[in-house]
Amino acid sequence: MPPGISTLAADIELSAANTGFMLICSAMVMLMTPALAFFYGGMVRVKSTLNMLMMSFISLGIVTILWVLYGFSMAFGTDIGSVVGWSADYVGLSGIGVTELWDGYTIPVYVFAVFQLMFAILTPALISGALADRVKFTAWALFITLWVTVVYFPVAHWVWGAGGWLFELGVIDFAGGTAVHINAGAAALGVILVIGKRVGFKKDPMRPHSLPLVMLGAGLLWFGWFGFNAGSWLGNDDGVGAVMFVNTQVATAAAMLAWLIYEKIRHGAFTTLGAASGAVAGLVAITPAGGSVSPLGAIAVGAIAGLLCAMAVGLKFRFGYDDSLDVVGVHLVGGIVGSLLVGFFATGGVQSDAKGLIYGGGLEQLGKQAVGVFAVLAYSLVVSAVLALVLDKTMGMRVDEDVEVSGIDQVEHAETAYDFSGAGGGAGSRKAVPATGENVAAAAQNKKVDA
Repeated sequence: MPPGISTLAADIELSAANTGFMLICSAMVMLMTPALAFFYGGMVRVKSTLNMLMMSFISLGIVTILWVLYGFSMAFGTDIGSVVGWSADYVGLSGIGVTELWDGYTIPVYVFAVFQLMFAILTPALISGALADRVKFTAWALFITLWVTVVYFPVAHWVWGAGGWLFELGVIDFAGGTAVHINAGAAALGVILVIGKRVGFKKDPMRPHSLPLVMLGAGLLWFGWFGFNAGSWLGNDDGVGAVMFVNTQVATAAAMLAWLIYEKIRHGAFTTLGAASGAVAGLVAITPAGGSVSPLGAIAVGAIAGLLCAMAVGLKFRFGYDDSLDVVGVHLVGGIVGSLLVGFFATGGVQSDAKGLIYGGGLEQLGKQAVGVFAVLAYSLVVSAVLALVLDKTMGMRVDEDVEVSGIDQVEHAETAYDFSGAGGGAGSRKAVPATGENVAAAAQNKKVDA
Protein backbone atom coordinates (compact mmCIF):
# COMPACT_ATOMS: atom_id res chain seq x y z
CA MET A 1 0.00 0.00 0.00
CA PRO A 2 1.52 3.32 -1.04
CA PRO A 3 1.58 5.78 1.88
CA GLY A 4 2.22 9.39 1.18
CA ILE A 5 3.03 12.17 3.59
CA SER A 6 5.05 14.49 1.43
CA THR A 7 4.68 17.77 -0.43
CA LEU A 8 1.97 17.74 -3.07
CA ALA A 9 3.04 18.15 -6.65
CA ALA A 10 1.52 21.29 -8.08
CA ASP A 11 -0.12 19.50 -11.03
CA ILE A 12 -1.98 16.86 -9.00
CA GLU A 13 -5.72 17.38 -9.00
CA LEU A 14 -8.62 15.54 -7.45
CA SER A 15 -9.75 12.64 -9.65
CA ALA A 16 -13.48 12.00 -9.52
CA ALA A 17 -12.92 8.52 -10.97
CA ASN A 18 -10.32 7.49 -8.40
CA THR A 19 -12.30 9.08 -5.56
CA GLY A 20 -15.47 7.23 -6.54
CA PHE A 21 -13.54 3.98 -6.96
CA MET A 22 -11.98 4.30 -3.52
CA LEU A 23 -15.31 5.05 -1.86
CA ILE A 24 -16.72 1.88 -3.41
CA CYS A 25 -13.66 -0.08 -2.26
CA SER A 26 -14.10 1.32 1.25
CA ALA A 27 -17.70 0.11 1.33
CA MET A 28 -16.57 -3.32 0.10
CA VAL A 29 -13.99 -3.56 2.87
CA MET A 30 -16.61 -2.51 5.42
CA LEU A 31 -18.76 -5.41 4.20
CA MET A 32 -15.92 -7.80 5.04
CA THR A 33 -16.52 -7.40 8.79
CA PRO A 34 -20.18 -8.55 8.68
CA ALA A 35 -19.04 -11.23 6.20
CA LEU A 36 -16.47 -12.39 8.73
CA ALA A 37 -19.22 -12.45 11.37
CA PHE A 38 -21.26 -14.82 9.18
CA PHE A 39 -18.18 -16.93 8.39
CA TYR A 40 -17.24 -17.30 12.04
CA GLY A 41 -20.87 -17.45 13.21
CA GLY A 42 -21.59 -20.52 11.12
CA MET A 43 -18.49 -22.29 12.38
CA VAL A 44 -19.42 -22.22 16.07
CA ARG A 45 -22.04 -24.26 17.90
CA VAL A 46 -25.62 -22.94 18.04
CA LYS A 47 -25.27 -21.74 21.62
CA SER A 48 -22.45 -19.31 20.68
CA THR A 49 -23.71 -17.96 17.37
CA LEU A 50 -24.82 -14.51 18.46
CA ASN A 51 -21.75 -13.94 20.58
CA MET A 52 -19.56 -14.72 17.59
CA LEU A 53 -21.52 -12.32 15.40
CA MET A 54 -21.32 -9.58 18.01
CA MET A 55 -17.57 -9.98 18.53
CA SER A 56 -17.11 -8.81 14.94
CA PHE A 57 -19.92 -6.24 14.89
CA ILE A 58 -18.70 -4.43 18.00
CA SER A 59 -15.44 -3.66 16.22
CA LEU A 60 -17.39 -1.51 13.76
CA GLY A 61 -18.44 0.72 16.63
CA ILE A 62 -15.36 0.86 18.82
CA VAL A 63 -12.65 1.17 16.19
CA THR A 64 -14.55 3.77 14.17
CA ILE A 65 -14.64 6.16 17.11
CA LEU A 66 -11.02 5.54 18.12
CA TRP A 67 -9.86 6.03 14.53
CA VAL A 68 -11.50 9.44 14.35
CA LEU A 69 -10.25 10.52 17.77
CA TYR A 70 -6.60 9.50 17.42
CA GLY A 71 -6.08 6.29 15.41
CA PHE A 72 -5.60 7.91 12.02
CA SER A 73 -3.14 10.34 13.53
CA MET A 74 -1.13 7.54 15.16
CA ALA A 75 -1.05 5.43 12.01
CA PHE A 76 -0.56 8.05 9.30
CA GLY A 77 0.47 11.26 11.00
CA THR A 78 3.96 12.76 10.86
CA ASP A 79 6.52 10.14 11.81
CA ILE A 80 7.93 10.06 15.34
CA GLY A 81 11.00 7.90 15.72
CA SER A 82 9.94 5.52 12.92
CA VAL A 83 7.50 3.77 15.28
CA VAL A 84 4.36 5.90 15.42
CA GLY A 85 2.81 8.92 13.77
CA TRP A 86 1.08 12.02 15.11
CA SER A 87 -0.50 15.05 13.46
CA ALA A 88 -2.73 17.48 15.33
CA ASP A 89 -4.78 18.09 12.18
CA TYR A 90 -5.75 14.42 12.12
CA VAL A 91 -6.98 14.32 15.73
CA GLY A 92 -10.75 14.17 15.44
CA LEU A 93 -10.25 14.58 11.68
CA SER A 94 -10.79 18.23 12.52
CA GLY A 95 -8.04 19.95 10.57
CA ILE A 96 -8.60 18.36 7.16
CA GLY A 97 -9.99 20.36 4.27
CA VAL A 98 -12.87 18.92 2.29
CA THR A 99 -10.88 18.92 -0.96
CA GLU A 100 -7.45 18.39 0.61
CA LEU A 101 -5.71 15.56 -1.21
CA TRP A 102 -3.79 12.70 0.31
CA ASP A 103 -0.23 13.77 -0.46
CA GLY A 104 0.96 12.48 -3.80
CA TYR A 105 -2.41 11.04 -4.82
CA THR A 106 -5.60 12.16 -6.48
CA ILE A 107 -8.05 11.26 -3.69
CA PRO A 108 -9.09 13.38 -0.69
CA VAL A 109 -7.55 12.75 2.71
CA TYR A 110 -11.01 11.88 3.99
CA VAL A 111 -11.28 9.06 1.44
CA PHE A 112 -7.89 7.62 2.37
CA ALA A 113 -8.80 7.87 6.05
CA VAL A 114 -12.10 6.03 5.66
CA PHE A 115 -10.51 3.33 3.48
CA GLN A 116 -7.86 2.71 6.11
CA LEU A 117 -10.52 2.79 8.83
CA MET A 118 -12.11 -0.32 7.36
CA PHE A 119 -8.79 -2.17 7.62
CA ALA A 120 -8.49 -1.12 11.25
CA ILE A 121 -12.01 -2.40 11.97
CA LEU A 122 -11.48 -5.78 10.34
CA THR A 123 -8.15 -6.65 11.96
CA PRO A 124 -9.25 -7.06 15.60
CA ALA A 125 -12.44 -8.78 14.41
CA LEU A 126 -10.21 -11.47 12.87
CA ILE A 127 -8.80 -12.27 16.31
CA SER A 128 -12.23 -13.14 17.70
CA GLY A 129 -12.46 -16.45 15.85
CA ALA A 130 -9.73 -17.93 18.05
CA LEU A 131 -11.63 -17.06 21.23
CA ALA A 132 -15.04 -18.53 20.45
CA ASP A 133 -17.36 -19.72 23.24
CA ARG A 134 -15.47 -18.43 26.26
CA VAL A 135 -14.75 -14.68 26.48
CA LYS A 136 -16.79 -12.07 28.33
CA PHE A 137 -18.19 -9.52 25.92
CA THR A 138 -17.17 -6.55 28.08
CA ALA A 139 -13.62 -7.90 28.34
CA TRP A 140 -13.51 -8.39 24.58
CA ALA A 141 -14.69 -4.82 23.94
CA LEU A 142 -12.00 -3.44 26.26
CA PHE A 143 -9.38 -5.68 24.66
CA ILE A 144 -10.23 -4.28 21.21
CA THR A 145 -9.87 -0.74 22.56
CA LEU A 146 -6.45 -1.39 24.06
CA TRP A 147 -5.19 -3.60 21.25
CA VAL A 148 -5.82 -1.26 18.36
CA THR A 149 -4.25 1.57 20.36
CA VAL A 150 -0.98 -0.11 21.32
CA VAL A 151 -0.66 -2.70 18.55
CA TYR A 152 -2.59 -2.01 15.35
CA PHE A 153 -2.12 1.74 15.02
CA PRO A 154 1.67 1.63 15.57
CA VAL A 155 2.15 -1.44 13.35
CA ALA A 156 0.17 0.18 10.55
CA HIS A 157 2.59 3.09 10.79
CA TRP A 158 5.62 0.77 10.69
CA VAL A 159 4.40 -0.88 7.52
CA TRP A 160 2.58 1.86 5.58
CA GLY A 161 3.34 5.20 7.17
CA ALA A 162 6.02 7.40 5.60
CA GLY A 163 8.95 7.16 7.98
CA GLY A 164 7.75 3.86 9.47
CA TRP A 165 10.78 1.64 9.97
CA LEU A 166 9.52 -1.35 7.97
CA PHE A 167 8.36 0.92 5.17
CA GLU A 168 11.77 2.59 5.05
CA LEU A 169 13.47 -0.80 5.12
CA GLY A 170 11.66 -1.73 1.92
CA VAL A 171 9.31 -4.42 3.20
CA ILE A 172 6.60 -5.08 0.62
CA ASP A 173 3.09 -5.46 2.03
CA PHE A 174 0.61 -4.43 -0.61
CA ALA A 175 -2.55 -4.67 1.46
CA GLY A 176 -1.94 -6.18 4.87
CA GLY A 177 -0.09 -9.50 5.11
CA THR A 178 1.91 -8.21 8.06
CA ALA A 179 -0.17 -5.31 9.39
CA VAL A 180 -3.49 -7.20 9.23
CA HIS A 181 -3.13 -10.97 9.04
CA ILE A 182 0.13 -11.75 10.84
CA ASN A 183 -0.79 -9.06 13.34
CA ALA A 184 -4.20 -10.60 14.05
CA GLY A 185 -2.98 -14.19 13.94
CA ALA A 186 -0.14 -13.56 16.36
CA ALA A 187 -2.48 -11.65 18.67
CA ALA A 188 -4.92 -14.56 18.62
CA LEU A 189 -2.16 -16.96 19.62
CA GLY A 190 -1.02 -14.67 22.42
CA VAL A 191 -4.51 -14.37 23.88
CA ILE A 192 -5.44 -18.06 23.74
CA LEU A 193 -2.18 -19.01 25.45
CA VAL A 194 -3.34 -16.81 28.34
CA ILE A 195 -7.04 -17.67 28.60
CA GLY A 196 -6.74 -21.38 27.88
CA LYS A 197 -8.89 -23.97 26.17
CA ARG A 198 -12.63 -24.35 25.84
CA VAL A 199 -14.37 -26.80 28.13
CA GLY A 200 -14.30 -30.14 26.31
CA PHE A 201 -11.51 -29.24 23.87
CA LYS A 202 -10.33 -32.44 22.12
CA LYS A 203 -13.09 -34.38 23.90
CA ASP A 204 -16.47 -33.03 22.82
CA PRO A 205 -17.58 -32.58 19.20
CA MET A 206 -17.43 -28.89 18.30
CA ARG A 207 -18.68 -28.98 14.75
CA PRO A 208 -19.97 -25.96 12.78
CA HIS A 209 -23.69 -25.52 13.29
CA SER A 210 -24.38 -23.94 9.87
CA LEU A 211 -22.14 -24.64 6.91
CA PRO A 212 -24.42 -22.64 4.57
CA LEU A 213 -23.74 -19.62 6.80
CA VAL A 214 -20.01 -20.33 6.55
CA MET A 215 -20.19 -20.45 2.76
CA LEU A 216 -22.20 -17.22 2.65
CA GLY A 217 -19.60 -15.50 4.79
CA ALA A 218 -16.74 -16.86 2.67
CA GLY A 219 -18.41 -15.68 -0.53
CA LEU A 220 -18.95 -12.19 0.84
CA LEU A 221 -15.36 -12.09 2.08
CA TRP A 222 -14.12 -13.08 -1.38
CA PHE A 223 -16.19 -10.28 -2.92
CA GLY A 224 -15.10 -7.66 -0.40
CA TRP A 225 -11.46 -8.67 -0.75
CA PHE A 226 -11.33 -7.19 -4.25
CA GLY A 227 -11.87 -3.79 -2.64
CA PHE A 228 -9.39 -4.66 0.11
CA ASN A 229 -6.65 -5.58 -2.37
CA ALA A 230 -7.27 -3.70 -5.60
CA GLY A 231 -8.17 -0.54 -3.71
CA SER A 232 -4.87 -0.51 -1.86
CA TRP A 233 -3.13 1.14 -4.80
CA LEU A 234 -5.40 4.15 -4.20
CA GLY A 235 -6.34 4.60 -7.83
CA ASN A 236 -6.57 3.16 -11.33
CA ASP A 237 -4.07 5.26 -13.23
CA ASP A 238 -1.31 2.74 -14.01
CA GLY A 239 -2.84 -0.74 -14.06
CA VAL A 240 -1.27 -2.03 -10.85
CA GLY A 241 -4.65 -2.27 -9.13
CA ALA A 242 -5.96 -4.29 -12.09
CA VAL A 243 -3.09 -6.78 -11.71
CA MET A 244 -3.87 -7.04 -8.01
CA PHE A 245 -7.54 -7.71 -8.81
CA VAL A 246 -6.61 -10.55 -11.17
CA ASN A 247 -4.07 -12.02 -8.77
CA THR A 248 -6.61 -11.96 -5.95
CA GLN A 249 -8.99 -14.13 -7.95
CA VAL A 250 -6.26 -16.46 -9.22
CA ALA A 251 -4.57 -17.10 -5.87
CA THR A 252 -7.89 -17.67 -4.10
CA ALA A 253 -8.94 -20.27 -6.65
CA ALA A 254 -5.57 -22.04 -6.43
CA ALA A 255 -5.64 -22.12 -2.63
CA MET A 256 -9.16 -23.49 -2.51
CA LEU A 257 -8.24 -26.31 -4.90
CA ALA A 258 -5.02 -27.10 -3.05
CA TRP A 259 -6.85 -27.30 0.29
CA LEU A 260 -9.53 -29.60 -1.18
CA ILE A 261 -6.94 -31.91 -2.76
CA TYR A 262 -5.09 -32.14 0.54
CA GLU A 263 -8.38 -32.88 2.32
CA LYS A 264 -9.30 -35.62 -0.12
CA ILE A 265 -5.91 -37.30 0.23
CA ARG A 266 -5.70 -36.84 4.00
CA HIS A 267 -9.33 -37.31 5.06
CA GLY A 268 -11.07 -38.84 2.06
CA ALA A 269 -13.59 -36.09 1.30
CA PHE A 270 -14.01 -32.66 -0.26
CA THR A 271 -15.71 -30.58 2.43
CA THR A 272 -17.53 -27.28 2.18
CA LEU A 273 -15.65 -26.05 5.24
CA GLY A 274 -12.40 -26.92 3.48
CA ALA A 275 -13.44 -25.02 0.37
CA ALA A 276 -14.32 -21.93 2.40
CA SER A 277 -11.18 -22.11 4.53
CA GLY A 278 -8.96 -22.69 1.49
CA ALA A 279 -10.41 -19.66 -0.25
CA VAL A 280 -9.74 -17.48 2.79
CA ALA A 281 -6.18 -18.84 3.02
CA GLY A 282 -5.57 -17.79 -0.58
CA LEU A 283 -7.03 -14.35 0.02
CA VAL A 284 -4.78 -13.90 3.04
CA ALA A 285 -1.61 -15.02 1.24
CA ILE A 286 -2.07 -12.91 -1.87
CA THR A 287 -2.80 -9.78 0.17
CA PRO A 288 0.88 -8.85 0.69
CA ALA A 289 2.16 -10.38 -2.55
CA GLY A 290 -0.41 -9.60 -5.24
CA GLY A 291 1.12 -6.31 -6.31
CA SER A 292 4.54 -7.80 -6.96
CA VAL A 293 3.87 -11.17 -8.61
CA SER A 294 2.53 -12.28 -11.99
CA PRO A 295 -0.68 -14.32 -12.35
CA LEU A 296 1.46 -17.47 -12.59
CA GLY A 297 3.18 -16.39 -9.40
CA ALA A 298 -0.25 -15.87 -7.84
CA ILE A 299 -1.14 -19.49 -8.65
CA ALA A 300 2.02 -20.58 -6.83
CA VAL A 301 1.35 -18.31 -3.85
CA GLY A 302 -2.23 -19.54 -3.55
CA ALA A 303 -1.43 -23.24 -3.96
CA ILE A 304 1.41 -23.16 -1.45
CA ALA A 305 -0.70 -21.23 1.06
CA GLY A 306 -3.69 -23.54 0.62
CA LEU A 307 -1.56 -26.61 1.26
CA LEU A 308 0.42 -25.22 4.20
CA CYS A 309 -2.61 -23.68 5.92
CA ALA A 310 -4.56 -26.93 5.55
CA MET A 311 -1.69 -28.69 7.26
CA ALA A 312 -1.30 -25.98 9.91
CA VAL A 313 -4.86 -26.07 11.25
CA GLY A 314 -4.17 -29.46 12.81
CA LEU A 315 -1.23 -28.19 14.84
CA LYS A 316 -3.55 -27.00 17.60
CA PHE A 317 -4.36 -30.60 18.45
CA ARG A 318 -0.71 -31.59 18.46
CA PHE A 319 0.47 -28.67 20.60
CA GLY A 320 -2.67 -28.20 22.69
CA TYR A 321 -3.60 -24.56 22.02
CA ASP A 322 -7.32 -24.02 21.39
CA ASP A 323 -7.52 -21.87 18.27
CA SER A 324 -11.28 -22.29 17.97
CA LEU A 325 -11.82 -21.28 14.34
CA ASP A 326 -8.27 -21.59 12.96
CA VAL A 327 -7.22 -17.96 13.03
CA VAL A 328 -3.63 -19.00 13.70
CA GLY A 329 -3.66 -21.74 11.08
CA VAL A 330 -5.14 -19.55 8.34
CA HIS A 331 -4.33 -15.90 9.06
CA LEU A 332 -0.97 -16.18 10.82
CA VAL A 333 0.38 -18.97 8.62
CA GLY A 334 -1.20 -17.56 5.46
CA GLY A 335 0.16 -14.09 6.18
CA ILE A 336 3.66 -15.48 6.79
CA VAL A 337 3.57 -17.56 3.62
CA GLY A 338 2.34 -14.72 1.41
CA SER A 339 4.78 -12.20 2.86
CA LEU A 340 7.81 -14.47 2.51
CA LEU A 341 6.89 -15.62 -1.00
CA VAL A 342 7.28 -12.03 -2.18
CA GLY A 343 10.99 -12.71 -1.70
CA PHE A 344 10.74 -15.56 -4.21
CA PHE A 345 8.16 -14.52 -6.80
CA ALA A 346 8.39 -10.70 -7.05
CA THR A 347 8.91 -9.95 -10.75
CA GLY A 348 10.17 -6.40 -10.41
CA GLY A 349 7.66 -5.26 -13.01
CA VAL A 350 4.45 -4.43 -11.17
CA GLN A 351 4.32 -2.25 -8.04
CA SER A 352 8.09 -1.81 -7.71
CA ASP A 353 11.39 -2.92 -9.24
CA ALA A 354 12.21 -5.23 -6.33
CA LYS A 355 12.86 -8.77 -7.58
CA GLY A 356 12.59 -12.05 -5.77
CA LEU A 357 15.02 -14.94 -5.77
CA ILE A 358 13.46 -16.70 -8.75
CA TYR A 359 13.72 -13.54 -10.87
CA GLY A 360 17.37 -12.88 -10.12
CA GLY A 361 16.95 -10.61 -7.12
CA GLY A 362 18.97 -12.78 -4.77
CA LEU A 363 18.12 -13.00 -1.09
CA GLU A 364 17.85 -9.27 -0.39
CA GLN A 365 14.08 -8.90 -0.65
CA LEU A 366 13.48 -12.21 1.11
CA GLY A 367 15.58 -10.96 4.01
CA LYS A 368 13.57 -7.76 4.23
CA GLN A 369 10.32 -9.70 4.17
CA ALA A 370 11.54 -11.97 6.95
CA VAL A 371 12.38 -8.98 9.14
CA GLY A 372 8.88 -7.58 8.63
CA VAL A 373 7.20 -10.91 9.31
CA PHE A 374 8.98 -11.73 12.52
CA ALA A 375 9.03 -8.18 13.90
CA VAL A 376 5.23 -7.87 13.64
CA LEU A 377 4.71 -11.44 14.83
CA ALA A 378 6.85 -11.01 17.94
CA TYR A 379 5.49 -7.59 18.88
CA SER A 380 1.85 -8.53 18.44
CA LEU A 381 2.23 -11.89 20.18
CA VAL A 382 3.91 -10.49 23.27
CA VAL A 383 1.87 -7.32 23.69
CA SER A 384 -1.43 -9.12 23.04
CA ALA A 385 -0.58 -11.75 25.64
CA VAL A 386 0.29 -9.04 28.16
CA LEU A 387 -2.99 -7.20 27.50
CA ALA A 388 -4.96 -10.43 27.90
CA LEU A 389 -3.12 -11.25 31.12
CA VAL A 390 -3.83 -7.83 32.62
CA LEU A 391 -7.52 -8.04 31.73
CA ASP A 392 -7.76 -11.60 32.98
CA LYS A 393 -6.21 -10.69 36.33
CA THR A 394 -8.36 -7.59 36.79
CA MET A 395 -11.84 -8.12 35.36
CA GLY A 396 -11.53 -11.70 34.11
CA MET A 397 -11.47 -12.55 30.41
CA ARG A 398 -13.47 -15.76 30.54
CA VAL A 399 -17.09 -16.45 31.36
CA ASP A 400 -17.86 -18.96 34.12
CA GLU A 401 -17.62 -22.61 33.16
CA ASP A 402 -21.36 -23.23 33.58
CA VAL A 403 -22.08 -20.30 31.25
CA GLU A 404 -19.73 -21.71 28.64
CA VAL A 405 -21.32 -25.14 28.88
CA SER A 406 -24.93 -23.92 28.79
CA GLY A 407 -24.29 -21.30 26.11
CA ILE A 408 -22.80 -17.84 26.11
CA ASP A 409 -25.51 -16.25 23.97
CA GLN A 410 -28.26 -16.30 26.56
CA VAL A 411 -26.11 -14.94 29.38
CA GLU A 412 -24.09 -12.31 27.53
CA HIS A 413 -26.76 -11.13 25.07
CA ALA A 414 -30.11 -12.33 26.51
CA GLU A 415 -30.96 -13.84 23.13
CA THR A 416 -30.63 -17.02 21.12
CA ALA A 417 -29.81 -17.25 17.44
CA TYR A 418 -32.77 -19.42 16.50
CA ASP A 419 -36.28 -19.72 17.90
CA PHE A 420 -37.72 -23.18 17.30
CA SER A 421 -40.72 -22.76 19.60
CA GLY A 422 -43.12 -22.36 16.69
CA ALA A 423 -41.59 -24.98 14.43
CA GLY A 424 -44.21 -27.57 13.59
CA GLY A 425 -46.73 -25.99 15.96
CA GLY A 426 -46.73 -26.05 19.74
CA ALA A 427 -49.01 -27.97 22.08
CA GLY A 428 -51.41 -25.07 22.21
CA SER A 429 -51.90 -25.09 18.46
CA ARG A 430 -52.97 -28.71 18.21
CA LYS A 431 -56.67 -29.28 17.63
CA ALA A 432 -58.57 -31.90 19.57
CA VAL A 433 -58.93 -35.13 17.57
CA PRO A 434 -60.67 -38.38 18.30
CA ALA A 435 -58.61 -40.74 20.46
CA THR A 436 -58.23 -43.45 17.84
CA GLY A 437 -55.56 -46.09 18.15
CA GLU A 438 -53.61 -44.45 15.30
CA ASN A 439 -53.63 -41.04 17.02
CA VAL A 440 -52.60 -42.50 20.38
CA ALA A 441 -49.66 -44.25 18.74
CA ALA A 442 -48.62 -41.00 17.01
CA ALA A 443 -48.85 -39.07 20.27
CA ALA A 444 -46.66 -41.64 22.00
CA GLN A 445 -44.11 -41.34 19.21
CA ASN A 446 -44.14 -37.54 19.52
CA LYS A 447 -43.38 -37.82 23.22
CA LYS A 448 -40.38 -40.00 22.46
CA VAL A 449 -39.10 -37.48 19.92
CA ASP A 450 -39.59 -34.55 22.32
CA ALA A 451 -37.73 -36.44 25.01
